[in-house]
Amino acid sequence: MKLLLTLEDLAKLAAAYLCTLYLGYSWWTFFALLLLPDVSMLGYLAGPRVGAYAYNLFHHQGLALLTGAAGFALGQPELQLAGLVLFGHSAMDRALGYGLKFSDSFQHTHLGWIGKRKLDN
Repeated sequence: MKLLLTLEDLAKLAAAYLCTLYLGYSWWTFFALLLLPDVSMLGYLAGPRVGAYAYNLFHHQGLALLTGAAGFALGQPELQLAGLVLFGHSAMDRALGYGLKFSDSFQHTHLGWIGKRKLDN
């Protein structure tokens, strides 16, 4: 099942990239912006609760789709691009095993624990 979900997320990433090309952006634009949503991790400087909220906001695929749809409805290609970058980034993260965050720890995601987890003694 994990392989199937990884392949699905890689397909989402590829689709976001191809849609960026369809909008007329240069081939490198998508890749230049792809890591931008990770700026949301700066929220962790204010603690795990604020960090998880900020991270999840910019990594939620529903928000990405709404952003892109708003760009389409308003005729704003930049907003469409933002939605595609958010969607592609989220898909890439999930393909790599990084999910939405719980507020107790950055390593606690909806896909399980990432990195070295503290053992309770």
